[in-house]
Amino acid sequence: MHLKRPAAGRSRPLRSLLAVDFDLSDEQAAIQRLARDFAQGEVRPVAEELDREKRFPYELVKQMGELGLMGIPYPESYGGGGADTLSYALVVEELARVDSSVGITLAAHTSLGTWPIYAFGDESQKAEWMPGLCAGETLGAFGLTEPEAGSDAANVRTRARLEDGEWVIDGAKQFITNSGTDISGFVAITARTGEGEISNIIVPNGTPGYAVGQAYRKMGWNASDTRPLSFDGARVPEENLLGPRGMGFKQFMQTLDGGRISVSAMGVGLAQGALDEALAYARERQAFGKSISKFQAIQAKLADISTEIAAARLLTYKAAKEKDEGRNFSLTAAQAKLKTGRLAVRAAEEAVQIHGGYGYIEEYPVCRFYRDAKILTIGEGTDEVQQMVIARALGA
Repeated sequence: MHLKRPAAGRSRPLRSLLAVDFDLSDEQAAIQRLARDFAQGEVRPVAEELDREKRFPYELVKQMGELGLMGIPYPESYGGGGADTLSYALVVEELARVDSSVGITLAAHTSLGTWPIYAFGDESQKAEWMPGLCAGETLGAFGLTEPEAGSDAANVRTRARLEDGEWVIDGAKQFITNSGTDISGFVAITARTGEGEISNIIVPNGTPGYAVGQAYRKMGWNASDTRPLSFDGARVPEENLLGPRGMGFKQFMQTLDGGRISVSAMGVGLAQGALDEALAYARERQAFGKSISKFQAIQAKLADISTEIAAARLLTYKAAKEKDEGRNFSLTAAQAKLKTGRLAVRAAEEAVQIHGGYGYIEEYPVCRFYRDAKILTIGEGTDEVQQMVIARALGA
């Protein structure tokens, strides 16, 4: 067998083609330890209580802001941590390993609330919002989903018209995270600003005509804030346009791509947390005179989930690395989102099964993990949307 010689001018050393570094840098490892210590030491002791009381974790958000976690992937010049996307994914993973409500609060704020300001805002908008966002003093929200515009993202019905130097907005959004807390600052919404034209507009909380609805009663993510929004003649200055007029569709598609990395990290974290709990319980639980972790059926479940987590983690980290390198990461992010969401559901289910009857009791974390997992196959684009994205990328 002979290796085909590369075309002239395109050869590279074989070592460079094969070299893949799976190790975290010292800085990334330090950030991972920081997030893990915080999650285990501060989040874990209160996670069950926050979920049961459906209480937003204000104190934890404040602490994450003080630790620099709320703005970790943004430049230090704006008050951020100056870290890369992989470091950010590591933080989200460690939080979701313990509690998904805290994980999604940070992830939605960072990927959906802060990113549009950083990526598409002008210097005035960045100066106004970025320091508070990065410090965790202000939460940002992203308003895309509507009754007719979720998976069909281009079918936006909310409208905005220019009138006397102001955008006048009418419409509604739903399932919006971080929009109704005491520290919510704004929502960046998609709206039709002309025929065949979608734009993004910043609507600060407290704007007359902008109303935040009652929090949804949800299956999971009970300590996160998710609400419907309505706009009835809401007026904001013309300069609240985010980026060029008519570029809204491209902007929110880029935002969703980045958001899929963070949701993938949540899937990996939840699956790892479920495995952690299942393994610990299996070691302690005695049946037929020995630990149930010694039974082949239990070992098979643990081994399969562990292997799938390892593969899903690499796929998620690959998407983060591609984003950091400025490469097209849409396909990898969609693949990671599809893989990790399904894995989270399966891992949580298997963890409940290993716990037996106790897995159905709320005091055990796996019960919460099970409820929290399903949304990971829906939010940031359903599994079916990810399959469409992947199939198109393959040329199908």
